[in-house]
This record gives sequence, structure tokens and C-alpha cells, in this order.
Amino acid sequence: MDPAFRPGSTLRPVLSQDPRPTSFENHPGLRGREPQARDLADVLRRLIRLSVSTAPPPEETVRLTAQLAALADELEAHLPENPLPRFIAPEEDGPAKQVPLGSAMPYDVVVGPFNPVAPPVVLDFDPPKALGRAVFDVTYEGAPGCVHGAVLAATFDIILTAANAIEGATGPTVRLALRYLRPTLTNEEAVFEGWVTEVTDRRILSKGRIIQGGIVTVEADGEFAIFNRDGVQRMADSRRVVFDAALRRERTGAGAADEDDGPDAALDDGIVPTGE
Repeated sequence: MDPAFRPGSTLRPVLSQDPRPTSFENHPGLRGREPQARDLADVLRRLIRLSVSTAPPPEETVRLTAQLAALADELEAHLPENPLPRFIAPEEDGPAKQVPLGSAMPYDVVVGPFNPVAPPVVLDFDPPKALGRAVFDVTYEGAPGCVHGAVLAATFDIILTAANAIEGATGPTVRLALRYLRPTLTNEEAVFEGWVTEVTDRRILSKGRIIQGGIVTVEADGEFAIFNRDGVQRMADSRRVVFDAALRRERTGAGAADEDDGPDAALDDGIVPTGE
């Protein structure tokens, strides 16, 4: 048995919220309205599910679309002048592994409870392993009755990042490889496990698996660059500068880019990580 697996470390097959209290009151977009914002996301999540699983007649579809468009116009009127931040830092009074990673990412596409696209996956920690659990409904279906593989890959990106956080070494994804052993079913709890296998000066290597009904359905291998938050921001800024410059050249018909202004400048080893 792999030493990363410890008896009893797999979550019980019950989908329940992390019992530890978390608050998003420090986030500028949620301060003073956290319960209401969560309710809004839940309703939108339900609408997304219904939009891909119902078939009202044409006239009803037109009427409902008009109502939703009016609501979207009302919401759009509340856009802030400065975009809301996607992330907030966890509390500073304890190690990272004692703070649910999701509490730092309220709008994350996988674990963010305020993002209606997210299931959301519930994170927990059983050092040295990071755990996640979710029931994926028809919104996330690929093959009939099965969770789309790309959705599982996105979830592993977060789970392995959480495992890296336990080791105190985090950074953006360089490589993520999945081996799909069996279908992962919709409407049944899927338990994700992630753990770190190696940490070097510049890289973190992690592995993971999905357990559903006592069966391993997917295995994952990940490689991550060790960056601090400032480094990640510099990388993103560099990519934006290069992208905008290329777009301007395309519009003006200017010559090719200089060899040294490509995105590889973001990393001195020429690898541009993506993902979380």
C-alpha cells in the first residue's frame, strides 16, 4: 500500500459542510451580505442545472428568458468601479492546513460557494493528505451519467494545490496528468485525495485519486512551480503585457515580436505554468 494512504483517512460517504466556522466577511464584495450572496449563488446554481435539464415550450422559453434578462440588467447595475478580487488571504493566526482553502477563494470555479458554476467541492485536510468531496449533478455531465473528465481535472488542480499547501509549498500548475480508470458517476459522492510525493527547490510533485463507492475511478499526477503570490502576479502581468502587445501588432500589421518579449520571460526555465 502506498505510504500516503493511512487507514481511516478517506472521508465517510456523507456530503456535509466542513463543520469548522469560516467567514468571508473580510472580502470587500461579501462584507455585510454574506448569507444573501450565498443564497443568490445557490439560486443561480439551481437555474444552471435546470437550464440544461428542462425543455419548456418555445413561448415559455421566450418569457422566462426575458425575465432572467431583466434580472441580469438589475444585477449589472451593481457592478463596482473596481473589479472584485477573486482571492482573499486566510486568517494569519494558524498554519495554512488549519484553514479550509475554500475560505480564501469565495469565487473559485471549483470550491467557491459564491460562484454558481462551482458545485462547490468541499475541502478538508487530513495531513499529509488534502481531501475534497462533491456530488456532481447533470450540469457537469460528459458521457451519459458520468462526470466530464475536464471537470475532474479542474477539481484535481485544486485538491493537489491544497495538498501542496499542507507542505507549505505552493505555486501555479506546470503539468497535470490524469488516468481515467473507470467512469465517475454523476449524482453520487466522489471523494478526492491528494498528497505530496516530492518537494525540490523549484518544484512540487503531487499525486491524487478519486474514490467513489469504494472504487478508485481516476488517478492524478501533478507538477507545480514554487512561486509566492507576488511571483504569480508578476507572471500574470507579464502574460497580459505580451498578449496586449501581440494584439496591437495584429491590429496595426506591425512586424513580429522581439525574441525576448515572449511569455517565457515569466519563468527563467522557459515553462509557463497554468491553472491554480
